[in-house]
Amino acid sequence: MPGQATNRAMFWRIIRRLLGANRGRLFIILLALGAGAAVTAALLNLQVDAQRRLTTEFRAFGANLIIAPKSLGAYPAAGVLLNQSLLGNLPSEFQGHSVISVPSLYLIAELSLTAAGKQSRMPVVVSGTELEKLPQIFSTWDFGPFVIPGRTDTFVPSSRASGPCLVGTKLASRFRLVPFEDIELKNGAEKVTCKVTDLVTTGSEEDSQIFIDLPAAQQLASLSSRIGLIQISVDGPPPTIQQFQSFLAQKFPEVDVRPIRQFTEGEAKIYNRISGVLTATVAIVLVLTGLCVMAAMTNVAMERKMDVGLMKAIGGSMRRVLRLFLAEAALLGLAGGMLGAAAGIFLSVGLGKAVFGVAARPRLIVYPVAVALTIIVAILSAYPLRRLASIRPASVFRGEA
Repeated sequence: MPGQATNRAMFWRIIRRLLGANRGRLFIILLALGAGAAVTAALLNLQVDAQRRLTTEFRAFGANLIIAPKSLGAYPAAGVLLNQSLLGNLPSEFQGHSVISVPSLYLIAELSLTAAGKQSRMPVVVSGTELEKLPQIFSTWDFGPFVIPGRTDTFVPSSRASGPCLVGTKLASRFRLVPFEDIELKNGAEKVTCKVTDLVTTGSEEDSQIFIDLPAAQQLASLSSRIGLIQISVDGPPPTIQQFQSFLAQKFPEVDVRPIRQFTEGEAKIYNRISGVLTATVAIVLVLTGLCVMAAMTNVAMERKMDVGLMKAIGGSMRRVLRLFLAEAALLGLAGGMLGAAAGIFLSVGLGKAVFGVAARPRLIVYPVAVALTIIVAILSAYPLRRLASIRPASVFRGEA
């Protein structure tokens, strides 16, 4: 034990002497490793954050899964609907990712209009849903309230209105609906009165629809406890969405669980391309860093021939000699990696803002990965030191090596 303690103390003493032998070259090696670690950490942090950023951006476009009635043949049978009880059995979370489920029941109803003292009815598309969940699942929709100049009072539904309704901007413009007006929807013998509370701008066919609460739509369609489909938004990457789809398909075999492929596939393709470019760039940076360090290590090997010859002459084995130099390279990689990775993560915050418009969130997992990659590069770059194994002490002392 005393001998091992002495050897260990001597080992670290020699390491300190090696590190302090040429401070200029030591600085160059640390600079190369630190710069490589900084770029590596910045790109890796952007790569990890890009997945979260793309997931957030794509979720803003709406649902990525749809539950619909089971298809019979090539097309679903007319009049086939879902039982509303299915909605209560859907989870609100899957593998740590939030799940938002919004039911829909579509029907054609007649909108009652009064113009020039005459009553007329116009067919419109009515969507029964849970109005409070629409902003959660369709964050790109513009839910703009009507604004009346000089009016600051709060909206109070009249006794005639059964509830609020949202009107698409095209439909509101076409029929010149008055703010806070009660409108009447009729379907056969059933009719529902609601009050217009918000305009909805979607940029698609929903601009020509009227959104009412699901119970009111079920009453209007005479379809108690029935819904047409369920739109689901899973806050997760494409693999999580696919796993959730398989989970629902196994749990509810009586319905069709369909992905909205243009969203999930588009997200996967964009992320794969971004990830591929960043991974290739990280590999190139590490290779260039390794070449810079290897060039410096070649000069180190030439300078330390006399030291190696002396170590071998007094009985030091080549394995111990190489272990000294590998330990030196690992320490340089550790120091350069710790400093460079920390700087790189802060650098990625600014790069993320320049690329995505929003600052990237620092990811702690990136730091140890970048440090570990820098240590590996430093050790591999010490390959030129292996040429010291062929040095013979006698040749060194005679000046022949």
